Amino acid sequence: MSIWWSLQLRREAASVPLARRLLLGAMETAGVDADISHELSIALSEACANAVQHGGDRSEVYRVTASILGDMCRIEVTDCGPGFPDGADIPMAEPRELLPGGRGLRLIEALSDRLRIGNQPGSGGAVVTFDKILKWREDAALLRAS
Repeated sequence: MSIWWSLQLRREAASVPLARRLLLGAMETAGVDADISHELSIALSEACANAVQHGGDRSEVYRVTASILGDMCRIEVTDCGPGFPDGADIPMAEPRELLPGGRGLRLIEALSDRLRIGNQPGSGGAVVTFDKILKWREDAALLRAS
C-alpha cells in the first residue's frame, strides 16, 4: 500500500488538531494499528506545534507531508523560521534536565523509529522528519488486498 499527502497550513494553533485528524483518518483507512496511529499523531502534534511556535516571521504557513510506503510511515514538517542552530543534533543527546524546552523533539524521538532534524538548504527553515514502522490491525489484510 502506498499513500502520500501534503498540506500547507497556517501557523495557527488550530492547524495542529487538523493535521492530527487527517493523519489519524489516513491511518484508520489504511488499517494501521490504533496504538501506532496514536503515537504518530502525538509526534505529529509536537512537530506542528514547534512549527507554529518557532516558524519565524517570513511566512505565515508551514508544510506537513506524510507517506506510507509498505510498512513504513514517514512524516516531514517544514517551516520557514530561523531553523536549527549548527550542531542541533548535539542537544538531543544531553540529559533532559539540562536543557530548557526541547521536550517536543525528545517526545518525537521516543515515539518514532528514526528522527532527523535539519534546515532547508538555502532558504533556511527547520525540517523535522520522522519514520515509524507500522503494525496493522487484524482486519487490515482485507483492506490492503482491496
